[in-house]
Amino acid sequence: MLGGIGPTELIVILFVVLIFFGAGKLPDIASGLGKGLRDFKKAMREPAVPDSRESKKETTNECPSSGGNRKDR
Repeated sequence: MLGGIGPTELIVILFVVLIFFGAGKLPDIASGLGKGLRDFKKAMREPAVPDSRESKKETTNECPSSGGNRKDR
């Protein structure tokens, strides 16, 4: 059955991870994973901010061929 992961499968996976990484590395791995998830959730909640460089280009009245906004021409 391909329904989901049951408690037996979770125990086997945790046991393999414990053997592979060792007990000393597990807190570091869990901390890094938690920090990554927290940063991801924070980024998903924040509204998208447009790039400030692009908005400056749109608002300037400079002509690139004349070297800027020159009034003597």
